[in-house]
Amino acid sequence: MVLRRILTTAASGFDKTVGTAMLVRGERIRSADPSSLGPEARLELLEAIRGFYDKSEHFTAPSSFFGEPTIPNVELSRVRLLGGPDPGMVLDATWPSEFEPFEETVRADYLGHELNRKATARLFLHGTPRPVAILVHGYRCGVFALEERLWPVPWIFELGLDVALAVLPFHACRAPKGTALFPSPDMRFTIEGFRQSIMDLRALAALLRDRGAPAVGVMGMSLGGYTSGLWATIDPSLAFAVPIVPCASIADVARAVGLLVGAPEEQAAQHLAIESTLRVVSPLARDPVISPEQMLVVGAAGDQITPLDHARRMAEHFRAPLSTFHGGHLLQFGRADAFRAVRRMLARIGIIETRHAAA
Repeated sequence: MVLRRILTTAASGFDKTVGTAMLVRGERIRSADPSSLGPEARLELLEAIRGFYDKSEHFTAPSSFFGEPTIPNVELSRVRLLGGPDPGMVLDATWPSEFEPFEETVRADYLGHELNRKATARLFLHGTPRPVAILVHGYRCGVFALEERLWPVPWIFELGLDVALAVLPFHACRAPKGTALFPSPDMRFTIEGFRQSIMDLRALAALLRDRGAPAVGVMGMSLGGYTSGLWATIDPSLAFAVPIVPCASIADVARAVGLLVGAPEEQAAQHLAIESTLRVVSPLARDPVISPEQMLVVGAAGDQITPLDHARRMAEHFRAPLSTFHGGHLLQFGRADAFRAVRRMLARIGIIETRHAAA
């Protein structure tokens, strides 16, 4: 217990030092960026954006807002071969993102970033198609060489799953060098970024099902945890969803890193306005479309970037179990216990063979 407390304290300190710096070092968008505005002007801007996006049909008919997936015209390149009893290979997949912004005034800025108009994923495939876990990275991540180490890819693969490392919009190879455009101070970019995330992920899922995958699910960390939760409110064909150290509220993160301005009551009003503006893409504002048995939320006791309350709220909203480990957001000490809970869940719902559940 003493060692666990020491590790948790160390992980929390690392989160505060490194994580906060990562979150506040973002690229600003030229228009509708509230960074230089006072409290009253910020509220007026947020209300105008909310009024455009927050429509009842975007909740009752998600495909009218997020679009329907299509099987993409994909280009595949071989990275390496995989050995084992069912030899497979690692492939990089790229395809044109068919995304179009919903809001016309953001179109030129958004589509002007050519790198972001091509979606990509790294695929770890057995020789014969298996159920797939799509893994979604966190903020400022997504480089394949790093993601292969941040995720227990060999472990997931050995459970009998194919694996896909997806890249979110404006991240890694999809981002202009040195920038972080999503999520953005411009709430239009943030909303459109989540729309594109869901469209690209569903296109990837369609591609994998077309290849023969009997089931496709998602696991996501941090920003990827938010995205995986959002996906679980839109797509009933999703086989499972595992948000890990998830962000449950963009407004909470903005408040935590000091992006709100003015007196306490003015900051509270901005926090509420951001929550309302982003409601259309909030996993906590939409009804789940998969069952609680198909979900597991994982949180970290020492998390100082998206504290454990984020995971608790997401688990409560989806009525899903919550598994915790004692590390932090970045230094995830003890997360093996949480992944064992993931393995048991996957066996219980029939995604992997029961014999793997006790391994």
